[in-house]
Amino acid sequence: MAVILKISGPVVEAEGLTGAKMFDVVRVADEGLIGEVIRLSGDVASIQVYEDTAGIRPGEKVVNTGTPLSAELAPGLATSIFDGIQRPLQVIQEASGNFIRRGVVTEALDKKKKWKFVPTAKKGERIEEGDILGVVQETPIAEHRILCPVGSFGTLEEISEGEFTIEEPVFTLKLKSGESRDFPMLQRWEVRRPRPYKQKLQPDILLTTGQRVIDAFFPIARGGTACIPGPFGSGKTVAQQQLAKWSDANMIVYVGCGERGNEMTEVLTTFPELEDPRTKRPLMERTILIANTSNMPVAAREASIYTGITIAEYYRDMGLAVALMADSTSRWAEALREISGRLEEMPGEEGYPAYLGRRLAEFYERAGSVITLGSKERFGSVSVIGAVSPPGGDISEPVSQNTLRVTRAFWGLDASLASRRHFPAINWLTSYSLYKDTLKDWYAKNVSPDWIDMQSKAMLILQQEAELQEIVQLVGPDALPERERAVLDSARMIREDFLQQSAYHEVDTFTSFKKDYLMMRVILRFSELEIQAVEAGVPLSKILGLKVRDKIGRMKEIPENASEQELTQILRDMEEQFKEIRA
Repeated sequence: MAVILKISGPVVEAEGLTGAKMFDVVRVADEGLIGEVIRLSGDVASIQVYEDTAGIRPGEKVVNTGTPLSAELAPGLATSIFDGIQRPLQVIQEASGNFIRRGVVTEALDKKKKWKFVPTAKKGERIEEGDILGVVQETPIAEHRILCPVGSFGTLEEISEGEFTIEEPVFTLKLKSGESRDFPMLQRWEVRRPRPYKQKLQPDILLTTGQRVIDAFFPIARGGTACIPGPFGSGKTVAQQQLAKWSDANMIVYVGCGERGNEMTEVLTTFPELEDPRTKRPLMERTILIANTSNMPVAAREASIYTGITIAEYYRDMGLAVALMADSTSRWAEALREISGRLEEMPGEEGYPAYLGRRLAEFYERAGSVITLGSKERFGSVSVIGAVSPPGGDISEPVSQNTLRVTRAFWGLDASLASRRHFPAINWLTSYSLYKDTLKDWYAKNVSPDWIDMQSKAMLILQQEAELQEIVQLVGPDALPERERAVLDSARMIREDFLQQSAYHEVDTFTSFKKDYLMMRVILRFSELEIQAVEAGVPLSKILGLKVRDKIGRMKEIPENASEQELTQILRDMEEQFKEIRA
């Protein structure tokens, strides 16, 4: 029998685990705490325990389950709230009250609930791994497609329509070996092993987020990767929540990894009340939440990222667009650092393990737009957006730098913008997106052929403002020529009337790309007319007094259904008022 030799925080050493393999799940001590083998040396295994180890003693037993940490994948995932190792928090609350009791054992998914299974494949068909065999209406807005498990090929011998639990057989395959095997809807997959696909594609479809600064200036494609680094109070969590609420992905996986309990509580209480802007149904019906707060065991924080990405890949394999929000990967890296220290490994920069960069790359590489497995061509994507919390906002630290190497969109949050109450506090001069070139055709087809030019003009005005600000700080704005003051005015309009966006305003919280385009067109046209008027000798003070400026300042509050009519009217009013002052 295997017994505990040594305990060091969340890391336990056990002797006698003969036949154990790396990443096997074990039950530790008399209470049966859940752990995972992370190092083997002879018959001594180092185990990271996903629960509090206080009070356990050397000599207590350790039992190997013989299986790696795996996620259960089946109908019932949508609307669920799990902890880092896929234990449903509502079920845990019923079993142990408001505080998670050690050693509590729960099923990840309800094994008794029956689901209506509707076959889409026919008896006698040749079936490959990844083929869709039927569908289950998981929620009113989420259709769950039942897939042939990876590694299974054969002829469909039997398939039944009806109501089944996730463990009851719904189809039978005659395998190549001649054996007939029954398959349920439930699949299990090792969380640390990426799910396979046929081919990875270039991401060339925009992931619309409804946030103007992202969609217009620093876009992310479906299947892309982005990081949001920023200091405390700069709005990382609100930005992540906004993306989870409003991005046009089919499914959302939100991983609260090591964040404060009150922030996660806000997510857990607000998400069920949110309305999906496209279906007008509760947003929670296409959302899976994984909550692992900073006061939960550190080892489970490390596992939560893998649990989330495995669930995201499963929905991707159905041919869906999935967005995963990880908040925050810095806390995940801190968990790696703590466990590495307990294992007495050689520390790297700032005490992080030397393999930090590889682990981050492995995680972000699981994002992508792919052709999924299956006999019929199907496309799916997983977009990964990770928040990074560098100490003091210093992005030269290892987690930020290693994340920047593997992500293609960088949304740098600025504490000075946040202190001026400019949200989202994404700094337009330091942020970037490498997806702009791959999205050119998408913009031309779905927005307007001149969108890229408009975007470049707006960014040029903001860069000119940054250069002029150095002079303004020395001599004041009144010392500048009127043309330069007009540039500053145009830049202010872009900043305040376009980039600034309230997450808590009923209308302004989400903006469609159609409205983005019209708003940008209004501001740039005003800027053109303003420069022309100044060059024609019109005093800037006269331009600043135009009535249309008030309408431009309030255009972000125009409802979506009235935006085209009202913004077109603003353009007309603008042209007329400039004609009047130049007359």
